Amino acid sequence: MERNTRQRDAIRKALIEADRPLSPAEVLAAARELSPGLGIATVYRNLKGLEEESLIARIELPGEAPRYEVAGKHHHHHFHCRTCGKVFEVEGCPGDLSALSPPGFRLEGHELVLYGTCTSCP
Repeated sequence: MERNTRQRDAIRKALIEADRPLSPAEVLAAARELSPGLGIATVYRNLKGLEEESLIARIELPGEAPRYEVAGKHHHHHFHCRTCGKVFEVEGCPGDLSALSPPGFRLEGHELVLYGTCTSCP
């Protein structure tokens, strides 16, 4: 278990306050407001530690670098803005998608990513 530091606390707070998946660069920008001397290497090191402790979850989107969000949330999906690149959580789920599986296949899970433009982008 890693010890809590001001930098680690700033990183955790940035993820909690964002309430959406953040890239390491977005974490750095948000956490620097609380810990001005924070560097990207420290962000990566702490993201790894927080993920190993199951305090945050890695979000993988096709063709994108991982993003991170607070762990322990209910099942949800994501919206990726193609203009600004931000990722947002989407409440709800279409439910059982097993009818889309090939005959005889057993569906074990799914990930759904919506793509478009967020309200902040033209």
